[in-house]
Amino acid sequence: MASLSSRRVVITGMGPITPVGTGVAAFWDGLVSGRSGVRRVDDRLDLDEIDVKIGAPVVEFDPLEHMDKRRARHLDRGAQFALAAAGLALKDASLDPGAVDPLRAGVIAGTGIGGLQTMEENFLELAGRGPRRVSPYFIPRLMPNAIAGEISIEFGFKGVNFGVVSACASGAHAIAAAAQLVAGGAVDVALAGGAEAVLVRIAYAGFVKIGALSCRNDEPERASRPFDKDRDGFVVGEGGGFVVLEAAEHAERRGAQILAELAGYGMTADAFHITAPCEDGDGAARAMTAALHTAGAAAEDVDYVNAHGTSTILNDVGETRAIRRALGSAADTVSISSTKSQIGHLLGAAGAVEAIATVLAMRHGRIPATVNLETPDPECDLDYTPITRSKRIDVAISNSFGFGGQNAVLLFRSV
Repeated sequence: MASLSSRRVVITGMGPITPVGTGVAAFWDGLVSGRSGVRRVDDRLDLDEIDVKIGAPVVEFDPLEHMDKRRARHLDRGAQFALAAAGLALKDASLDPGAVDPLRAGVIAGTGIGGLQTMEENFLELAGRGPRRVSPYFIPRLMPNAIAGEISIEFGFKGVNFGVVSACASGAHAIAAAAQLVAGGAVDVALAGGAEAVLVRIAYAGFVKIGALSCRNDEPERASRPFDKDRDGFVVGEGGGFVVLEAAEHAERRGAQILAELAGYGMTADAFHITAPCEDGDGAARAMTAALHTAGAAAEDVDYVNAHGTSTILNDVGETRAIRRALGSAADTVSISSTKSQIGHLLGAAGAVEAIATVLAMRHGRIPATVNLETPDPECDLDYTPITRSKRIDVAISNSFGFGGQNAVLLFRSV
């Protein structure tokens, strides 16, 4: 893969919307306090005849704090998250969209599934009341690429614009793709990230049928437990995360605060199974190795890995093997944690939100804990940080691996 060194790419703003907090300060406070965003959701969602009753919702989100009522009504909940997160990222970057050359500003937005809530609602209308009851906004709310389009419309960004769909790697893939565009000179500024809102009955039914979800309904806050021997599946969540990427010289010219450098990336395919990862961690390991290569970094340089860490049996063992393959002997000393233990699995938003968590860890010099790691799985034999600890972090990577065997790894360097 080509190096990013043609133009340095930096992050100048971040906008997380998560089950433990909205905005940079609230999100970081939620992580370092060990707070869980997992709870029972059957009080707000019909989960009769479905074994799983828990999830990680964004409870306090009010779209009208981020957009007008008419705009909110025309958007799927996932697109609402995306538009709000992009706005927060621009505000965090102190970047006025009107001050940017619109032809040199792009948007790359990821989602794993798209407007599934819209799909379910309109299918029920079709089945129960006929085709005249299907909303005229059904298609534009459903489209996975609608997120990127809506953000560009809102902020007037007229450069490269497209959506990314690679399941749980979507958000990270979007950031990597945007970094390539900035580094290569196609745009000077890009909003990149992901969003997802699939806390709906049909999603629960589907994930339960493939045995992916935790059934720990009586202890929801302890359900997501990556790398623990007693894990039994992931917890589905919702939210959004976007970052502002800029060419370093563009950021410096406007006097922006640079939060981190996006120094490398790796993108690979397992070519193995549509839902299961490679048992030996091959695809994920190659993505990590590629990220190191594009950054010109050595395995020994990595101080922290924000793991994909889903809390499923296959992923956590496979990721452990992948880290060992990619980092070699350095794997025994690197700090690793999974923030999914607190926020659940945000699917298409996961890679973007976890990239934000990684940059925050670097800036604060603290490793967020893998909460609920009480009895380590003997096959997961690395330092998975059961308790938050302080540590200087100069180089960090964020792992994202999706159904379909699609892998994306981002490497950040402190500035």
